[in-house]
Parts: sequence; structure tokens; C-alpha cells
Amino acid sequence: MGIIAWLVLGLIAGFIASKLVNKQGEGLILDMVLGIIGAIVGGFIFNAFGSVGVTGFNIYSLIVAVIGAVVVLVIYHALVGGRRRI
Repeated sequence: MGIIAWLVLGLIAGFIASKLVNKQGEGLILDMVLGIIGAIVGGFIFNAFGSVGVTGFNIYSLIVAVIGAVVVLVIYHALVGGRRRI
């Protein structure tokens, strides 16, 4: 999968995961970064359970990336969420 496809998949997955976790986006760049990291984490999670990870630019890969991005966002909010509130 090309770098542009990773960026687009990461942006979509990060945006969807942000809406699921905290009902608002984190911003364009942070959504994209969290989505790409989420795709990698989702791939590891799915591989650990005996399934395949991200296979390309398709719906299955988007689901894997969103699940991974939700996990990353929950961890991110647990670590940073308390410090950002004023």
C-alpha cells in the first residue's frame, strides 16, 4: 500500500475513532497520526488473534484501523487527558 493510501486510511480511521471515543475530532494532523498508528496497532491486535491485519485500501482494513485507533485514543486520553483539562 502506498504512502498516500496510508495517509488517507489513517485520516479516515483517526476521524472515525475520534468521533467514537470523545465525540469530537482531535484535529487533522493528530487524527491522521493516530489513525496510522491505530492501523499498525490494529494489525498487531488482529494478528495476535489469528486474523490478518491491514490488507490494503478496503473496508476490512478501515475496520482494523478504526479498532486500533480507538485503542490508541483510549490510551492517549488516559495519559494526556488529565493534563489538558484546565
